[in-house]
Amino acid sequence: MSDSILASIAGLPEFFSFFVLAVLLSLLFIRFYSWLTPHDEFSLIRANNPAAAIAFAGALLGFALPLASAIEHSISLLDCAIWGALALVVQILTFTAVRIALRELPERITRGELAAGIFSAGCSIAIGLINAASMTF
Repeated sequence: MSDSILASIAGLPEFFSFFVLAVLLSLLFIRFYSWLTPHDEFSLIRANNPAAAIAFAGALLGFALPLASAIEHSISLLDCAIWGALALVVQILTFTAVRIALRELPERITRGELAAGIFSAGCSIAIGLINAASMTF
């Protein structure tokens, strides 16, 4: 093998380590988020509720953005896991704040009200972007 190919594949173990960690953290986020929200996202999405799909996708993107930043800036898997956990907490708090600001948010999402789903998703993504930009360690 040429040196350039060997140099290219030398990073594969680190790639797989961070990728697997990111997938595990994402699954953990999905579990916690869907457990802590009073509405059942997956049942609503299976029932073709666009407000639930938009809100949940926004929350997932709002988590993935700072997680990507954590991967980019971390010095170790543990460091990445800590910052990923912080991103999870921030998204849970974001949902809580939006729920306070927008009365009956879970009920409105359950009823399929797109405005509620879009607003929730937009807030999640906005906070995720700010969270990601703040991770400059």
